[in-house]
Amino acid sequence: MGFFDAIVSQVEGAISDAIQESHPGMMDEVTSLLGGETSLSSLVESFKENGLGEAVASWIGNGQNLPVTAEQIRSVLGSEQVQSIAEKLGISTDDVAEKLSALLPQVIDRLTPDGELPEGNLVENLLEGLLASKS
Repeated sequence: MGFFDAIVSQVEGAISDAIQESHPGMMDEVTSLLGGETSLSSLVESFKENGLGEAVASWIGNGQNLPVTAEQIRSVLGSEQVQSIAEKLGISTDDVAEKLSALLPQVIDRLTPDGELPEGNLVENLLEGLLASKS
């Protein structure tokens, strides 16, 4: 299993119910969002900058996750990024934005079980977790 596959597997395991309702390949894209050029903390910052600080704080916190709309996802990620994901998956941009609006709150919630953003890059954190579990 490759490094990227291991990351996808870790995140998918944490949110298997959401995955079943999602499009195949969507988790790869979410993992890319959180572990590529965009880190979890920078994605959270983008939500805050777009007036969605309360919503993203609810995902990180220990209470009920506030919803976001497909249009809000577009405003945070940008139309180009949503279009790129749609092209990779062979689905419409509306479907991508809708699926991400349901999936991102759950993913971020599960990646922040202590109610705080993990320090550093998500990829680095998952790698450390994988290495620690093998020790």
